[in-house]
Amino acid sequence: MEMTILPLGDCICAGSVLTPGYHDTEMTPVPVSGYLVTLDDGKRLLIDTGMSRDHIGNPQLTYGGTPIQDAIVPDMDPADDIVARLAEAGLTPDDIDYVINTHLHFDHAGNNFLFTKATIFVQREQHDFADGHESFPNQYWNLPELTYELVDGRREVLPGVEVVPTPGHVPGHQSVILQLPETGTVILSGDAVHIAKSYELDNWDGHMDPVAARASATMLEQLAQERHAEYILGHEPAQVQQYPRFPHVYR
Repeated sequence: MEMTILPLGDCICAGSVLTPGYHDTEMTPVPVSGYLVTLDDGKRLLIDTGMSRDHIGNPQLTYGGTPIQDAIVPDMDPADDIVARLAEAGLTPDDIDYVINTHLHFDHAGNNFLFTKATIFVQREQHDFADGHESFPNQYWNLPELTYELVDGRREVLPGVEVVPTPGHVPGHQSVILQLPETGTVILSGDAVHIAKSYELDNWDGHMDPVAARASATMLEQLAQERHAEYILGHEPAQVQQYPRFPHVYR
């Protein structure tokens, strides 16, 4: 099994969105990523699909005219289109056999609509909560042509690929644990932890349930230490340098 990190643009966010108490009114660009995994049997998995490609040239597509239009602004150019990123790897959306969504916010499930041939794993609790909810733009993921497999709790969904519930950011959020043959354990937090400053400030008020968010973040940090894992946070800018993106391959 091997993994590569796909850069899918930036989301320019107010500090209060990421970690309240840290540059609350300052607009900070943070990376949005997808994770392309080739399984041992040659099938391909994509973990999170990023912001909709339709934001290119139209950053206000999702939140324009809403109270948060100036707090969350996608910044994408044509190279950040997930179709273009997959093409760099010699793939199309139809070549993706599986998708895992950590959750269904617009920057993690925004291109689900492209993956009509894939089985999409998401926690049942998250799917049910997001269905019809304005915080989870349904036009990108809640579509009859998509095939979802709803997961209840911790589970190895594919060989070497485990999902673990990490609620707090939203109900039914999940993080992903990969077992790579050379790199070892890789933990993808998703938005259970946005940025490293969240740990330093110990402020989780930007999540729907701050108490649960703190517990999930603590559990992930302990798990990473116990397994000597590579621990990749949802939107930490410094990790762009720490963990090279495509075409670098983690084996």
